[in-house]
Amino acid sequence: MDHAVPIIVVESESPPNSIASNGEDVTVKKEVDCNNDLPGPSSCALSPEQTDTGEPEKATEQNGNAFAKLVCTIQLVKKWARRSPQSDLDRNDSFLNKFRVTGPNIDSAFANGNNPQQSSEHNSTTEGGMYKKRRVINPSGNVLYYWLGLVTIAVLYNIFLIIARETFEQLQERYLALWLTLDYLCDVIYVGDMAIQFFTGYLDNGLLVESPKMLGLHYVKSNAFKLDVVSLIPTDVLFAVFGTKHPIVRINRILRAHRMINFFNRTESRTNFPNLFRIFMLVLWIVIIIHWNACFYYLISDSIGFGSDDWVYPSQANGSNYSSLTRQYIFSFYWSTLTLTTIGEVPGPHRDWEYVFVIVDFLVGVLIFATIVGNVGSMITNVNAARTDFQSRLDSIKQYMQYRAVGKDLQARVIKWFDYLWLNSKTLNERDVLHYLPDKLKAEIAIHVHFATLKKVSIFEQCEAGFLEELVLKLRSQVFSPGDYVCRKGDIGKEMYIIKSGKLEVVDENQNVLAMLSDGGYFGEISILNLSGGGNRRTATVKSVGYSELFCLSKHDLLEALVEYPEAKAILEENGRKLLIKDGTLNADSETLEPARSSARPTHSATTGFMRRLEKQEAGLEQLQKRFERLLGEYNTAQMKLKQRITALEKNSTISL
Repeated sequence: MDHAVPIIVVESESPPNSIASNGEDVTVKKEVDCNNDLPGPSSCALSPEQTDTGEPEKATEQNGNAFAKLVCTIQLVKKWARRSPQSDLDRNDSFLNKFRVTGPNIDSAFANGNNPQQSSEHNSTTEGGMYKKRRVINPSGNVLYYWLGLVTIAVLYNIFLIIARETFEQLQERYLALWLTLDYLCDVIYVGDMAIQFFTGYLDNGLLVESPKMLGLHYVKSNAFKLDVVSLIPTDVLFAVFGTKHPIVRINRILRAHRMINFFNRTESRTNFPNLFRIFMLVLWIVIIIHWNACFYYLISDSIGFGSDDWVYPSQANGSNYSSLTRQYIFSFYWSTLTLTTIGEVPGPHRDWEYVFVIVDFLVGVLIFATIVGNVGSMITNVNAARTDFQSRLDSIKQYMQYRAVGKDLQARVIKWFDYLWLNSKTLNERDVLHYLPDKLKAEIAIHVHFATLKKVSIFEQCEAGFLEELVLKLRSQVFSPGDYVCRKGDIGKEMYIIKSGKLEVVDENQNVLAMLSDGGYFGEISILNLSGGGNRRTATVKSVGYSELFCLSKHDLLEALVEYPEAKAILEENGRKLLIKDGTLNADSETLEPARSSARPTHSATTGFMRRLEKQEAGLEQLQKRFERLLGEYNTAQMKLKQRITALEKNSTISL
């Protein structure tokens, strides 16, 4: 990022004995050039003007220089401390920048407003997803996400504690001051949440809405606003009527649960372990249901009478073990768990209300059991889906090799190859994963994923971005085992290879190593482009030393991309000819005559373009022929109907005569 270079002017008055020729005092001005990119005293350079002073002023000049350097250093340190940490995280690379196909993201939109080209003087800084100038909160930023986490804690507090304090009197009476403090703290959070929602931005037709009036209207017209208002109705005034023993009057605070669900949805999309988070969510909802059912069981037992029969909660008289707060809740929770999960036996009901409650519990328990079995089963299946698919493919290969009586050594190599794929996470099919993304976004993701490899390929540094975007979508990953031959000399070349990882050897007929290829190397373009003059035959033998991962590019895909980018083809041909001349396979004279020959004969690009146009003409001709046949059939049908009508009219006229 370029910064303006500040000039510090240091004025130092000359000593009394330093008098100019005209009798006036001399004021020495020194301009100090401070380079922001070099934070240190050495970055401050005095202008040449300061050297014009006389010998008696050297001491003053030295003091001025030291002071100027000190001031410059302090300014640089202050600017360094104020700089945005995001600038250090940005990945500025000339090779990577030319593949950026997207505009500013939503965070940039919130920082820069609707005009992404707005100058930095009119922009406000973005901090955690909040736009300071207009106070528009990014709906997908971290600020709102962490705030929703705080609101979720307040909602869970109300969900668990309101019914528990209403049910167990000891819990409410012992910690009344704590509960009242937490209640009103949650109310403050609720009020703050409404205020934040008034400034939470949203996208309308893909554009960021920043108008405070529009943001307020959008929130007021939503259903969330109605629930938020109802959840903040001051029902605490009913404490004056019923007393503080009945916190159930605050039950409306639970209506803010939609914000908790919003937080859970955001967390599920952010986490790297979505299946584990879904299991946690399922357990949380089950615990909430069991908790509320336990409280209802204790309340019903209290209304019927503790110990009146073996179904209700046991009697608490005479200092029994069932009189403690801990035992009351644990016993009720235990009874609720056994009933809802239908995995244990509990005493049968005796009264009508007991029967009704048990029937409802059983119905809810059946739904919970079905939910647990269905969700947990699907989650476990999703977690092991990749392993199951991989194992099924390996089993199929094993059965085939046994059926065809493949040798043990070759079977062992195949199994080791599969093990290497699984241990190094090479079983993922990138094309299937990115199938639903648009091509431009696929290309940008592929460039970022394969950035380290593509940057090492020398021929790509000079190619156009559009050419590489087409190629990167056509690359197919292949893994070779130790000792595998990638290609042999004389074979028909149908692919070009780019080395992502591993080591490969170029060997001759006697297995003598001629060269070693490593990450970023490429080969196979000579036979694809037919540069050697011997057809599309391989000019060397390449063998994998260990496990190597290569990007494979087929001849059809490469030539199809080169049709639209002749400059890239020229670069590939030039590099290929240089390599052949270096190896002595191609003479310099033939290399000089090659452009004339290529101009004399039709190029592959022209031939391919002509064939495409010819195919389009043939397709258009076929469509015209089909239309003509359809029109001819309609004409014959209409003519036949007309003849039938004329014949019918002649018969009617003959009968009437």
